[in-house]
Amino acid sequence: MKSLNEDIKTGQFKSVYLLYGEEAYLKKQYKERMTKAMIPDGDTINYAYYEGKGIRPGELIDLAETMPFFAERRLITVENSGFFKNAVPELADYIKTMPDTACFLFIENEIDKRGKMYKAVKDKGRIVELGRQDEKTLLYWIGGNVKREGRRIKESAARYLISKAGTDMENLENELEKLFSYTLGCDEITAEDIDEICTAQISNKIFDMVEAVAEKKQRKALDYYYDLLALKEPPMRILYLLARQFRLLLEVKELQKRGYDKSQIAKTAKLHPFVAGKYMQQCRSFTGKELLRIMEEAADTEEMVKTGRLNDVMSVEIFIVKFSV
Repeated sequence: MKSLNEDIKTGQFKSVYLLYGEEAYLKKQYKERMTKAMIPDGDTINYAYYEGKGIRPGELIDLAETMPFFAERRLITVENSGFFKNAVPELADYIKTMPDTACFLFIENEIDKRGKMYKAVKDKGRIVELGRQDEKTLLYWIGGNVKREGRRIKESAARYLISKAGTDMENLENELEKLFSYTLGCDEITAEDIDEICTAQISNKIFDMVEAVAEKKQRKALDYYYDLLALKEPPMRILYLLARQFRLLLEVKELQKRGYDKSQIAKTAKLHPFVAGKYMQQCRSFTGKELLRIMEEAADTEEMVKTGRLNDVMSVEIFIVKFSV
């Protein structure tokens, strides 16, 4: 991201960019920043936007060959095209010799680094991965947002916000907006404010439910279950998420046995490092055999509901009770 920020700051742009990764918020932010830096406000003649599958490469090439109208360059933004997963040799070949009067900005979720498009962009332009940010970066980002609003937030409260709202930056931004409105007239945002106004993600409620099961706090585990039912979450979806949580705990436990550290576990299990750390702590409460037995029980419970031998609401209740005593 450092090189991308430098290009925006200096106005010295490459002919082609590829922004990819899981963090939708950052992709959106950099798309807007680059568009603003390259194209004057209101200039719709020298800007074109394409989105989704079915985009014709020939149309993009023709547009890039068209000289910009009283401007230094023409910007062509292409989002979620699938070009970096499927072969588009004519566009990959064109990028190698494209004129300086055009700039391609590709924004994708998934890419194939072995493909011709990826290699062409790498040779001619700049590729930036915008993945999930680590806890330190998120804390710094939250602090910056709060400071711009003329408020304060303690690091412990910022950590609590992440634990409750999750690590998705777009969701965190929405929760911060709610907090700014709720605490209007106050200097500091507190954990109490976060509890009062912020929405806990269902994944966090599931995590808390499993924590209560591990601590054998049956009443607490059931209260979390009833809260999710009150939010109209289907019992079978709750069971699925519980089973998924236990499966992840088993995977993390096995990786720990192999000597993997937090960053290696996060990468292998496809977890945010902050979440991986929480899972590493939680899996200590279970043996490998216990986790396997719980997962088998979850599969049996689902089967009994599907065959009509057990009511769905009651089935998950029994499942929770069985492993929290």
